[in-house]
Amino acid sequence: MPKGANAPVPTTALRVALGWRTAPGVPDADASALLLAAGKVRSDGDFVFYNQPAHPSGAVRHEGKRTSGGHVTDTLCVDLARVEGAVERIVLAASADGGAFGQVPGLCIEVTDAASGQVVARFDSPGATVETAFVLGELYRRAGGWRFRAVGQGYSSGLHGLATDFGITVDEPQHAAPPAATTPPAAPAPPVTAPAPAAAPPPAAPPAPAAQPVRLSKVTLTKAAPSVSLAKQGGTSGALRVHLDWQMRGQSPGRRRWGGGANVDLDLGALYELTDGRKGVVQALGNAFGSLHRPPYIHLDGDDRTGATASGENLTVNLDHRQDFRRILVFVTVYEGARSFAGLNATVTLHPQHGAPVEFLLDECTVPSPVCALALITRTGGDLLVQREARYLVPDRGVSPQRTLDRAYGWGMDWTPGRK
Repeated sequence: MPKGANAPVPTTALRVALGWRTAPGVPDADASALLLAAGKVRSDGDFVFYNQPAHPSGAVRHEGKRTSGGHVTDTLCVDLARVEGAVERIVLAASADGGAFGQVPGLCIEVTDAASGQVVARFDSPGATVETAFVLGELYRRAGGWRFRAVGQGYSSGLHGLATDFGITVDEPQHAAPPAATTPPAAPAPPVTAPAPAAAPPPAAPPAPAAQPVRLSKVTLTKAAPSVSLAKQGGTSGALRVHLDWQMRGQSPGRRRWGGGANVDLDLGALYELTDGRKGVVQALGNAFGSLHRPPYIHLDGDDRTGATASGENLTVNLDHRQDFRRILVFVTVYEGARSFAGLNATVTLHPQHGAPVEFLLDECTVPSPVCALALITRTGGDLLVQREARYLVPDRGVSPQRTLDRAYGWGMDWTPGRK
């Protein structure tokens, strides 16, 4: 559809996909949404993007990136039935990371029915040059229903400029205040007789805590830049959540399935080694879900058997006990439904409670591998270093994926068969 055109939205459950073609030197891009009342957000919670992936109402959720055949999509899920009555518009935006949109070929936005996969609207945004953020489209109320409009408004100030334009408070570097001017001391005043002290007023109620500004920073690990220090990002305390989300080739919208229809069960896990010499594994197999507040200070929240839930699988590391860690190897295995990761599109994101999220893609498997080493976290002094591994391993006949990981990274544990 051309810029400025609009079309009715005949359903309430939608998937909004930002798409582009990727190649060496092409900047990354990120989808975001702003829920507006009277042209502005009501609070910073009305901004949905990679650092704030779900709206409190559940109406909008950032699903994440997928790469297939040189084409990348970053998807938002929108449930219009859950949009609060005060919200009049949902702005659908894109921001470039590492360049301008003039370097991003094939930029488009496509709105589909989440149940059927039918395309509701599509806008191919032409003519981008130096813009680093775009409002590509918007969903808006009209006559008791919803419509989509192709917008195509560019910003040269990136996601920061777009967010602040709609009323978002953005976390910015603090600048030191200028020194106060010095003045000569005043002459002492003559003594006076003080009146009797009045009764002390009752203590005032403590002020409400100020809302925290939105952080726009993130870290993307690549082959060229495969590691990051959590200390430099401010992420050495609190909880570190490792999130795995996947989509299989040929799946229908809203379901993560392998082409051919069979459910694929991927399992997230971690090998750990503590400073006192203890070693072990946290995984669904054998119901070894770990613990967050006692050794090993690593916890797996559950077993997503299909990948069809919004939450995927999550592994949490208690960084308040970072001094107890020597190393942690985060991995994923194909438990059933497929023989390897070939054709898999998955995103791994590490969400420190304090600091920028760290993300990377798993889209490079070229061998018949059922096990992938995702990231190696090692402690050096008070710092934790995250190393992107993205290493696909092929077990020998009769050797389990876990034992294969153990051999590759020299963990030295004994293994017995397990089930879940």
